[in-house]
Order: sequence, then structure tokens, then C-alpha cells
Amino acid sequence: MIGFFVKEGHLNKLDLAGVKIVFAASWPKAIHQGNGIGALFIDSAASPAQVSALASILSGQIGGMPFEALAGTFTEFEGPIIKSIVMDTSNKHASFSIEGILEVAQTPLLNPMNGEDQNVHITYPDGGFFWNDGIIGTTKAMTIDHNTLVFQHVGKFAAKANVSWAN
Repeated sequence: MIGFFVKEGHLNKLDLAGVKIVFAASWPKAIHQGNGIGALFIDSAASPAQVSALASILSGQIGGMPFEALAGTFTEFEGPIIKSIVMDTSNKHASFSIEGILEVAQTPLLNPMNGEDQNVHITYPDGGFFWNDGIIGTTKAMTIDHNTLVFQHVGKFAAKANVSWAN
């Protein structure tokens, strides 16, 4: 699952700043092998025009990476689904949730000697597929139960990043 808070952005002249989005997906094998199922949730505070624009962007319909590449990997995709999204974008304890559907919370990696939060990053100097510099942690919570999209991924890899997609 990926939670987005649009700090600044637009499609043509439509301002998308301030909108919260959750993109949830699962694939039975490697992503490029397809047969994925996914769902796109957009916060209920978004205007109808913002919902339409974001649905076009995140479904890959108007091109642009990374969603253009992901679009062809789904055999089942639902959305946009309009729901209230609660989101905390803090660096070390980012989280997002949709009541009764999903919850994600990231916690930092801990120093095994003293138990203190660690400041761990993965950086792609030549640019990454989703992000260039990510704050790495683990999932304190990561669950979804929505139609056929049901899974738990607790205690596993998590990353929080600021991204800039100019396309």
C-alpha cells in the first residue's frame, strides 16, 4: 500500500495540492508477471475535478511513470473509491488509514544496543522507480480488507519518501 499526500501538484491548470490518496495492490508473483488486484482510494475532501484528474494519473491513462508501467499489470482494479483518509506524514512514524478498510503505520528501525530510533535511508543516486531517497522502517501495522484485496504485511519493510514526478 502506498499513501500519498500531494504537497503541490497539478494536472493542466487544476491544483491537486492537499489531496490524500491510498493506492493498494497485490500481485501473486513478481509485479511484472501481472495478474494484480488493486484499488484506488481518494479522500472525500477532494473535489470531483480532483478525483477525476487523480484517477486518470494513478491509473496510467494519461501516461507518466511509475503508474503508466503499473497499469498493465492488473487483471482487477477498483476505483476511485471515495473515503475519508486519515494521514500522518511525519518522517519516522508516518501512517494512514481508512476506517473499517485499511491501516498502515511505519515505525523506525531500532538500534539493537540501546533501543533508540535509527535514521536509516535507502538512496538511489541515479533515481529510483518510485523515490530517490526513502526513510526506512518497518510496518507496525499494514492490513487491508476490501473485497478481494485482503492481506496483512505487519513487521516488514516500509519506506517513507518525498517524491517529485514531473510527468
